[in-house]
Amino acid sequence: MPNDELPFHSRRSPVLGRRGMVATSQPLAAQAGIQILNQGGSAADAAVATAAALNVTEPTSTGLGGDCFALYYQANTQQVTALNGSGRAPAGLSLDLLRRQGFSQSLPPFHAHTVTIPGACAGWCDLHTRYGKLPLANILAPAILLAEQGFPVAPVTAYSWARGVEQQLSSAPGGIELTLDGRAPRPGEIFRNPGLARTLHAVAEGGAVAFYQGQIAAAIAEVVQGAGGVLTEVDLATHHSTWDEPISTTYRGLHIWECPPNGQGLTALLALNILEHYDLAKMPALGAKRLHLIIEALRLAFADTRWYVADPAFNPAPLEGLLSKDYASERRRLIDPRRATLDRQHGSPVAGSDTIYLTVIDEHGDACSFINSNYMGFGTGIVPKGWGFTLQNRGHGFSLDPAHPNALAPGKRPYHTIIPALATHEDGSLYASFGVMGGFMQPQGHVQVMLALLDDELDPQAALDRPRVCLTDGTAGSKVALEEGIPKRTLTRLAQMGHPVESVKGHARALFGRGQIILRDRESGVLWGGSDPRADGCALAQV
Repeated sequence: MPNDELPFHSRRSPVLGRRGMVATSQPLAAQAGIQILNQGGSAADAAVATAAALNVTEPTSTGLGGDCFALYYQANTQQVTALNGSGRAPAGLSLDLLRRQGFSQSLPPFHAHTVTIPGACAGWCDLHTRYGKLPLANILAPAILLAEQGFPVAPVTAYSWARGVEQQLSSAPGGIELTLDGRAPRPGEIFRNPGLARTLHAVAEGGAVAFYQGQIAAAIAEVVQGAGGVLTEVDLATHHSTWDEPISTTYRGLHIWECPPNGQGLTALLALNILEHYDLAKMPALGAKRLHLIIEALRLAFADTRWYVADPAFNPAPLEGLLSKDYASERRRLIDPRRATLDRQHGSPVAGSDTIYLTVIDEHGDACSFINSNYMGFGTGIVPKGWGFTLQNRGHGFSLDPAHPNALAPGKRPYHTIIPALATHEDGSLYASFGVMGGFMQPQGHVQVMLALLDDELDPQAALDRPRVCLTDGTAGSKVALEEGIPKRTLTRLAQMGHPVESVKGHARALFGRGQIILRDRESGVLWGGSDPRADGCALAQV
């Protein structure tokens, strides 16, 4: 394993521009998006191009074997739409089958049964069909070139790649395809992925059908079944994305938008509703008083979402009640400003239940907030032979408790951690497109960067640079990680208040997510971009 210490320290200013902008975790992927914007592509076109390039340059986090979600803002209509590109459990996978095989409590994280139908390819194609302007072949061309000719692996990515080789790729069927003779590429080494280039060529020519039917689908089914899973070609051929109504709340005069369940964006909205009552701007940003309130609001939010977030086709959540300001007031009364409470239970509202992130704004003002993930780095690490991508392990997000709303069932989508976000002004104009990737950190990151932008009036880069807190397992009783840079006296005081805390530094800071923000100045139209210092990426402006 490489050294856990980050080998560099840096500071950067926000990136400013007047036309389009792309922000993501790999500069080569951001360049792919800018290239498409320069060809006259829409924010959707550039988002798909960037996501495809990220599959090449950061397979440690994302790819066609995973899922995606997107929020899309149309400047001419000021409407926000939500795309759910997540996959479902195979038709042959059931709790009864798992019990017969000895899995009554949980599944091993990299087992073939955790492979849900990869939804990313259909999501890319559906986003392009609805909002795209350029041919799909043009959009995927930069990623294909990177896969064929190779690219130098970035430092943080190389670290994650080495972890993935040890944890998944070295033992998973086909995992050797994403190594250099069995090892991870080192920082600056060139990595080529001809199998992925072949996959992208097929999608460029045949669209989603080329992925979900034919040779690629057959290879996916074969490798999963060979590893003990039950996913079939029929499961793949019947997959489809859904277009959903986004959910939102108001905070400090803005509308904050998230995708609805089965994603966990609800967590961020619940926490913001609780925190809206407090005058956080008058509290030290990294002081114990303010962080205690944030942590307690997140505990309450997770208590609700870890129960209510599930596939709405099976168990719809009472969203109207959960998002009401009255319910927020009721939950807020449970917070003791002096002490932590670790045994939070979900409420009962009455209605009137690893990853890459990228954001794009085009020259017409349309915005795409987009997230794509394998889960747990390389997912299962299983690679369909000759196709150059790993299969996700999102099925690990199911509950095996038959009484739980998120209980595994055939054809059901699991609780999903990946969430994009948008914010608009009261008049409907765009404020920002943003997201913070990283498992259960994601809604916590959304809350913290919104507080930095709105309560503290920081620019996007400064908001992303600020040290964060994280409820490590996304539960109400979770341990709290505090990022290096938060004062020791704050850690001491939070511990005295009853929070189980730990300080986190070095490469372990990946726990706090990796975010991107593009903010649009309403008066001048200038775009302000920020990219997380915990990753390899950047924001780039269109000239």
